[in-house]
Amino acid sequence: MFENLSEKLQRVFKDLRGEGKLTEGNIQDALREIRLALLEADVNFKVVKELILNVRTKALGQEVLTSFSPTEQVVKIVKDELIRILGSGESKLRFASQPPSIFMIVGLQGSGKTTSTGKIARWLIKNGKRPLLVSVDVYRPAAREQLRVLAKQVDVPIYAGEDGQSPLELAKGARREANQTGRDVVLIDTAGRLHIDDELMVELEQLKSEFEPVEVLFVADAMTGQDAVNSAAEFNTRLGITGVVLTKMDGDARGGGALSIRQVTGRPLKFIGVGEKADALELFHPDRIVSRILGMGDVLSLIEKVEEQIDKKDALEMQDKLLHNEFTLEDFQKQLRQLKKMGSLQSLLSMLPSVGPFKDLQNVDMDPKELVRIEAIISSMTTKERKNHEIINGSRRRRIARGSGVEVQAVNALLKQYREARRMMRSLTGGMAGVGAKRKGKGKKKGKGRGRGNTPGGLPQLPPGMNFPQIFGR
Repeated sequence: MFENLSEKLQRVFKDLRGEGKLTEGNIQDALREIRLALLEADVNFKVVKELILNVRTKALGQEVLTSFSPTEQVVKIVKDELIRILGSGESKLRFASQPPSIFMIVGLQGSGKTTSTGKIARWLIKNGKRPLLVSVDVYRPAAREQLRVLAKQVDVPIYAGEDGQSPLELAKGARREANQTGRDVVLIDTAGRLHIDDELMVELEQLKSEFEPVEVLFVADAMTGQDAVNSAAEFNTRLGITGVVLTKMDGDARGGGALSIRQVTGRPLKFIGVGEKADALELFHPDRIVSRILGMGDVLSLIEKVEEQIDKKDALEMQDKLLHNEFTLEDFQKQLRQLKKMGSLQSLLSMLPSVGPFKDLQNVDMDPKELVRIEAIISSMTTKERKNHEIINGSRRRRIARGSGVEVQAVNALLKQYREARRMMRSLTGGMAGVGAKRKGKGKKKGKGRGRGNTPGGLPQLPPGMNFPQIFGR
């Protein structure tokens, strides 16, 4: 997501830093490169034009030219303008004062509408709601069956209705059942088309008129770029959407749709889909997305993911083991399993800043099969071997290799990675402890903390449980 745009913008800012001072000339050069980067990312040309005009106006002001660090000020101006375009803050879902709240999920066929309906239902459950699903797509073969399968996966009831019922009858039945069973949100998965036509819109307008939904969420495929923006604009004109769900943001999307939809439609992005799994749905935070685009990372989202998956008690025990040099291969395996629960490695690394101590991690080659191989190797060890890697001699390595279906060299490489990770983790955790002690007033001297554990440049503290930087196979 935004990978190419992020690289190009960072290159522009790097070139600016090479200038002795900012002038109108080099600002114009930078803005030309920013404009090209945005257009190549498939951002709507009207949006690009407005952004560049605003950045130029602010960047050439006296405030910037006399600032202590003018280049950093330009970065801030670009960041502020991008956030303004995407919306100033998180746009939350609305709920009716008298349940059930009706959500209509609309969009073109193939945009991920039905999958998104299931994901939103799961998100609602996590946030204390009791949703009910219903599919009113009576045209596409197996559309209702697809939603039934998704409902089972996320453990949400679905109103099946009867064969031959119209979309309006199905939706009325779902609302009636929600009232009878105490369900407070009804998610209506509507029919889609390969293109916008009058018949589709009339049906959706009838549903909206009958149910007066508090949310009409348009689902758009990020991979289609400006087509997604144009479709959102047409749906908004005919239907009056309340928000957008942008799917497939984990794919090879240029990201222009996300940067254009809010400005073109005036409607906020509410969710982004970042994978195929039921939990691969994120609230859209404009400031966090812009930080990712500009290479500043999204540590807040990373912390939230970690807190969702990692037990605090386990995290404290792991930290204690690291401090006392007791981190075993068994612990290594446990962290691998926790890591897999949080999604793809690429999506996690994209949340780290692409500068400072995390810069090299952005270029790590992600191979999901590598985690499977590592886990297989560790699982082929005995309990004693996992607790004490020092006893793993040549014959044991050959046995482990046979048991996990790999070459002995792969076992050797894993043990080497593990030793390096253990040494690095001990150093990092020790440094954090040293910094923490000094903050509490226990440090007697300024300067050196706990030897080599003190990281130059102020390495930011990662959340509890995030002690696996070397797991990535580097």
